[in-house]
This record gives sequence, C-alpha cells and structure tokens, in this order.
Amino acid sequence: MVQLSLKPESTTPQPLVETVTLDVQGMKCAGCVSAVEKQLTQQSGVVSACVNLITEVAVINYEPQTVQAETLAEKLTKIGFTSDIRTSQTLTPQQIHFNQSQRREAEARQQKINLITAAILLIFSALGHLEHFGGPTLPIISSLGFHWGLATMALLIPGREVIIDGWRALSHGMANMNTLVGLGTLSAYITSCVAFLFPILGWECFFDEPVMLLGFILLGRTLEKQARNRASSALEALIALQPSLARLVGDPFSEDSSSIEIPVEQVRVGEYVKILPGEKIPVDGEIITGKTAIDESLVTGESLPIAKNPGDRAIAGTLNHSGVITLKTTEVGEDTTLAQIIASVETAQTRKAPIQQLADTVAGYFAYGVMVLASLTFLLGYNIGTHWYPQVLNLDSLGMSSSPLLLSLKLAIAVLVIACPCALGLATPTAILVGTSMGSERGLLIKGGDVLEKVHQLEGVIFDKTGTLTVGHPTVTDCISWGDIKPESLLQLAATVESGTNHPLGLAILEKAQQQELPLLSARDFYTEAGSGVQAQVEGKMVWLGNQRWLEDQGLSLDKNHDKLIGSLNRAGKTVVYLGIEGSIQGVLALKDNLRTDAQKTVSELQKRGLEVILLTGDHPEVAQAIASQVGITQVLAEIPPSGKAAVVEELQKSKKVAMVGDGINDAPALAQADLGISLQGATEVAMETADIVLMSNQLWDVITAMDLSLGTFRKIRQNLMWALGYNTFAIPMAAGVLLPSLGLMLSPAMAAGFMAFSSVTVVTNSLLLRYRKFGLIKSTLI
Repeated sequence: MVQLSLKPESTTPQPLVETVTLDVQGMKCAGCVSAVEKQLTQQSGVVSACVNLITEVAVINYEPQTVQAETLAEKLTKIGFTSDIRTSQTLTPQQIHFNQSQRREAEARQQKINLITAAILLIFSALGHLEHFGGPTLPIISSLGFHWGLATMALLIPGREVIIDGWRALSHGMANMNTLVGLGTLSAYITSCVAFLFPILGWECFFDEPVMLLGFILLGRTLEKQARNRASSALEALIALQPSLARLVGDPFSEDSSSIEIPVEQVRVGEYVKILPGEKIPVDGEIITGKTAIDESLVTGESLPIAKNPGDRAIAGTLNHSGVITLKTTEVGEDTTLAQIIASVETAQTRKAPIQQLADTVAGYFAYGVMVLASLTFLLGYNIGTHWYPQVLNLDSLGMSSSPLLLSLKLAIAVLVIACPCALGLATPTAILVGTSMGSERGLLIKGGDVLEKVHQLEGVIFDKTGTLTVGHPTVTDCISWGDIKPESLLQLAATVESGTNHPLGLAILEKAQQQELPLLSARDFYTEAGSGVQAQVEGKMVWLGNQRWLEDQGLSLDKNHDKLIGSLNRAGKTVVYLGIEGSIQGVLALKDNLRTDAQKTVSELQKRGLEVILLTGDHPEVAQAIASQVGITQVLAEIPPSGKAAVVEELQKSKKVAMVGDGINDAPALAQADLGISLQGATEVAMETADIVLMSNQLWDVITAMDLSLGTFRKIRQNLMWALGYNTFAIPMAAGVLLPSLGLMLSPAMAAGFMAFSSVTVVTNSLLLRYRKFGLIKSTLI
C-alpha cells in the first residue's frame, strides 16, 4: 500500500515521503532481517525501513524524487530476497491473502519434498551404522562408498538451497543461519572425502554427519513453519471474512426484487446491496430495509448477535443471521472497518518492541561472531586443548577419532551448527503475531510491540466521562424555564440551535423535541464552540446554548436565585445546559447519561492492580464528582475543555506514566499525548489514527482484557528473548567442548543441529501457548 504524507513544517522545504510495503521472500533468521534493513537504509532516499520475519514484509518510508520503490525491490531480489511491491489499490485483501497462500503452499510443498528426501537418506545412514550398536553389518549399505553417496545426495538435493543461500548471503556481506549450516555441512563433507580418498592419513570418515545435520535442520524448519502458520491463522481468518461477491439491487423500495451479483470490489458508495440470511455482509453500509440480527464477533469480539433495524450500521465481514436486509453502501475497499482492522493488525506486526532492539543489534553480527568462535575453537582445540587434555583423544565410546585435527574440526563444526540466530529473530515477531491476532479475535486492536512495552510501565489511568465511563447516550430529564418563556418553547429553541451538530447532548435534545412533536424553527448563522456550546439566529433572535462559563463569556449572566436548583441537578449527576436569549439566561436543560454497567468493576480492578485512576471531563465539578463517587474514583479534574485535556495529560506525565481512555473523538489530542492511548468506539477513523489500543466493542472491561493481553504478550517476548540469549550462552560453550575434559561430554555436529532446531521450535511454541491463556479474568504480572 502506498500512502503519501508530509514531514512537519520547517523553515526549509521538506521532501515528499511515501510509504511502500514489500513482500520479501527468503528470510530465514534475525540475521536476514538485519541484513535486509541494512541494505534498505543504506540506499539513498530511504528514510526508514522496518522488516518483519514472520509476516515477511518490509515497510519503507522513502523519498520518491530520490529513489523508486521498484529499485528497492530489485535491489533486494538481486541479493537473494525476492521482493514484490504490495499494491493494495489494485488487489483486495482477499487477493493478497490468496497470493500469499499460494506462495506458502508452493514453499511448503518444496520443503516437504526436501524433508522426505532427507528423512530417507537419514534412514539409510542409520541402517549403515547398525553394527556400531551391536546390529548386523549390512552389505553395501555399511560401506563407506555408500555413505559417501548418501552425503553427496544430501548436499545436492535437500542441502542445495541451504548452501547456495548461505554462500550468496556471505558474498554480499550478510552471513545468516544458512551460512553457518552450509559451512558446517561442507566442512564435515570435505573432511570425510579427504579421509575417504586418502585412507593412509588414518582420519575418521563421518559422512553421516552432513546427512543427520541437514535432516534435523529441515525437520526443525518444517515444524517451525507449521507453528508460524498457526500463529498467523487468526489474521488470515479475518482477511478471509469478506465475501468476494455482492448482490446489487436497484431501488430497494420498489416491487422489483431482482438483483445481480458483481465482484465486491466493483461496488460503489451509494449503491444498494441485498443480503440474505446466512450470508456475510460484503460492504460497510446503513440498513435501509429489513430487520435482522448480525453476528459481529470476529470484528468486535461481541459473542451474541446484535439486533439491527433500518438506520443501523452494518460492518463488512459480519454474518447476517435472520432477516433479509438491504444496505446503502457507505464504505468500500480500503475504507471499510474490516479493511482498516486488517491494516491496523498488519501494521502492528511490523512495529518492534524496544526490547527487541538488543536482539536485532546482536543478530546483525551474530553469524560473523559465531564463525570467529568456531575458528577459535578449532585453533585452541588443535594447538592447546588436545595437548593439555590428551585423554579426550581416547573417548572411543563417543565415536571420537584419536586425531587432534578431526576432534578440533568436529568441535568447530558443532559450534557453527548449534548457534541459533533464528530464535533471536523469532522471539518478538511470533509473540506479537499471536498477541495481535488474538486481540483482533476479541475486538481489540493493539498497535505493535512498542505498545506492549508501555503497558507494564503504567502508573495511572485517566478516564474521560461522556461516552467512556457513561454509555454516551444521554437523555433529557428536566426542562426548566424562568420568566415568560414556557418549558416547551425552551426545548424547541434548544433543539433548533442543536440541529446543526452531532454532539451527544445535542442529539439527546433533538430526540426529546421529536418525542414531544415540537417542530424546528427557522434559524441561520450557526456557530459551534467545541466543548463549550452553540449559537444561532432563531427567528431574528440570538440564542445561545452551552455551559455556564461559556455563556458568561458571551456576556450573559445567571441570577443567583437559581444556584440552589442548579446545584441539586449537578449533585444528582446530571449535566446542565444553559439557554440564553438576547443577553440573558432564560432556563436550563438537565441531561442524564447512565454509567456503563461495567464501569465500577473496571475502575475497581485497575485500582487493585495499584494503578491511580483519574477522571478527566469538561463537565461541571459537581456532576463529575457524582459520577466519580459511583465508580470509586477519588481524583477528579473537571471543567477541562477538549483543547485543554492534552495539556492536563502532559502535566500528569511529569510525575507518572499514564494511559488515557476516551471515545476517540474529542479526546484525540489527549489520546495522542498520553503514554498509552486507549480508545472506545474503535470504528471511528480518528480512533484508528490516535489510539495505541482500540476497543472495537462497547465494553469498558475490555480495557482490562487489552492490558492483560498486552502484559501476557510482553511476557512471552521476554521469555523468548531470555531463552534465545540463554540458549546460545550455554549451547555454544557446550558445543566447543568445555565439558569434554572433565565429564567427557561432547555434542556431535548432528546433535548440535538437533538442539538448534529445537531452539527455534521452542520459541514459536512458547508464543503459541499464549492462545491458551484467559485474559480479562486474572491479574497479570511480569516475570
């Protein structure tokens, strides 16, 4: 997907920056990721590049006047990483998913062929060594010539791709896992060939080592690939939600019920689409005719079907349960809620956690460091170790040769093979892939690894009131006037002034006027002061409607005799809106917005976890205090306009790390300012842009679920990195023969390959275990 964006303004003209996503094939480990990022960032005109091993994509910010995206793709392809530009303007998510699936299936088939070949060779190799375990000596199969043939076939068939890729990477200065494996297998093979061709040297032939080494590695990669596919299954299910066809109709109100099926990407905004019971909804739209219940679980996480009537919104990819409905299309293609969710999840999976930076830095030099360690192992073993500890040359029970050269070479090969940059590379992306995919299943969008790391640092949580702690659908409870104006006229004027807004309070006033069948009056010159009020000329008179402070700023005053009445309304938790006509306040309207059913439980759980909970609202202090007391919040910041909320958050950040929970509309600046922004009503575009975590459902308890999932995912990242770093810290010295003089323990190259494969599979499997955890029900603590 190519998007245009401008850098912040400065005194000098800034170059235009575009973003391109490349599908990159051929990455095997963290070293490959580091190499691809290095190749891209070294290219003139590339501003930044982020590469993901699991999803096999590279997201690049570049200057098109300096370099072209096609050039970047060609550069990666030339060095062995086949790359294609992902152009979502011409391909739907389903088509992209289909292409990726085809490529993965082709890779899986080739991998399966290589694994079967390696397994057959491994079986024959094992049969040829039965005599070493007290078994019979089989003719031909036990001969050295036969084992030479097996090793040669292992290198030419399953090992060919490994060796070629390893050499290509080394020749471009990007040594990777295949480089280490290739060096190890070739070293064992060449040494055995020399021993085979020149038996006078008295060296041992170990042709079985290349066969077993490749067999274990290919087995490990197959298991790892299967685990990766399971990790990405949730996102793939999300991508596959949208149907490929839509049933287009003409006038939904006519008697002609005929329709025509067309590809969903050809549907235009404003056209009508019919959906039958049991069908998936192909586009975002407004229900025009029909009533039904829609299952939105895979988008919002809500398990029960939701009743839908004309005027309600339907989301692409959800399932129509019971009735026949007709939609008027409002969003298609990339603009649908489902497409935005998919894009958000995919973007999240490319954003790295800061904790991964150490692993990435290490991985960039890992292969070269291992080659140095292998060389030192050989030199020290040959020149010093076998002289200081001559007993290691006589460990016949381990199948060791008495030759110092061969022993040192075997130790060096084991070091090459056992070292595993794959585990480092898989540690973060697999956990993020599983975590973000699980979030999408539950209606939670967690926007990347950096977000996960912020959650465990939080010390406080700030809640907006309207639409966050409350349901966001207030109702008018009181309409009080003084002077000559009647309450009905007061309500009629208020509804007329609010007719040009979409504010929840304004909509509630309009709804009340409609219930009383009060027609709107003629009005003009509407003006809205965000978070304060509205004004308009109504039948020649200037009318103001808003909070007390704003009306007083406009020169309107309130008679002190009404303070007691207004105080009682505020203490009841009602929001008071003042109406002024021609310079004086003529009455008030009181509105009540009910608390969310899970608000008190959510606040209580956060406080139990040691987080300071704060209420931040633009409402009157008494109203805010009434709401806060109901949910158990003690710290209240009231009468803060939307423009001032970000400044309040910034002030709080001077003493603590805070999260902001809001509805994603008026709270956008505060959400962006907070260390962690959590937005409800996640379908709004501004929520997608500003919040770090978006809650697609209307459940406030999902704040707890999102935090638990973030903490659980971050824990997996830490566990994976600790395992990857710990494994190499202990495994490499073991392979180098540290325990050989004292305990007689040594890892053969084949055993080293088995441990290396086990390490990668362990990391992926540990990430997959996240799927069996329950979130939102238990407290989360980090290791």
